[in-house]
Amino acid sequence: MGNLHEPVLLAEALELLAVRPEGRYLDGTVGLGGHAEAILRQSEPNGTLLGVDRDSEALAAAAERLRRFGDRASLVHGDYREIPKLLGRERVDGILLDLGVSSLQLDSPDRGFSFRAEGPLDMRMDRSQGQTAAELVNRLPERELADLIYRYGEERASRRIARAIVEARRRERIATTSQLASIVRRAAGRSRRPGLDPATRTFQALRIQVNRELEGLADCLRRLADCLAPGGRLVVIAFHSLEDREVKQTFRELSGSGFALLTKKPRSPGPEESAQNPRSRSARLRALLREAA
Repeated sequence: MGNLHEPVLLAEALELLAVRPEGRYLDGTVGLGGHAEAILRQSEPNGTLLGVDRDSEALAAAAERLRRFGDRASLVHGDYREIPKLLGRERVDGILLDLGVSSLQLDSPDRGFSFRAEGPLDMRMDRSQGQTAAELVNRLPERELADLIYRYGEERASRRIARAIVEARRRERIATTSQLASIVRRAAGRSRRPGLDPATRTFQALRIQVNRELEGLADCLRRLADCLAPGGRLVVIAFHSLEDREVKQTFRELSGSGFALLTKKPRSPGPEESAQNPRSRSARLRALLREAA
């Protein structure tokens, strides 16, 4: 979620993955390749990594970054929920999921993830499929819109915001990030948290819905845990409470049935990382170990 040179919680992820030479690793959200590059370096001379991402633009950047590792790195365009199918019977020593939005997505106005710059209201991580955020805000009935903003944005003013969106779209189609942000700010009023833009929670809710971020997450984590070799580790970095709650509950359920928690409490960025990369502040890392048979 940081910039190209700042993969979030990098040292913690490498430590908890216990990266070693000859290890087989999988980065299910390879993004710009920051974590993947560090895993490949630490697993030299012959550790391998499979990187998966649904954003073809991020995948192209990762391919360039990882080119020097040759056939030790392979990349696939896909959703991390497809990984168990991709692996089949193969087992790996470590799996990393960084569930945050990449800096490429946030910093590219044409992707429509951020209200800080004018852009089309898109928000799709995979632009080759699915409906856009614009389609959602212009199509959903008011009640469904309010429920979505409340459920995925934990936004108390969700009903006021949904009403304002419906009134605004009667006048003209809502097509850009700045249009939507302006409507939400007027309806939401001052943010409960100092420094938090009033549009933040609504944008988060729409992004989660557009990309189905919570859909099947718990089930996927269970299946990914089964893809680990004995002694293998699953490390997940979440960026909002809804995601982190799913990870926490699923890891607790698995604990004791052939798996062990490596993080009783989540790891979070220290003051130095938070200062250098403000986007990392909400990151929470949890890890699970597959016990030896």
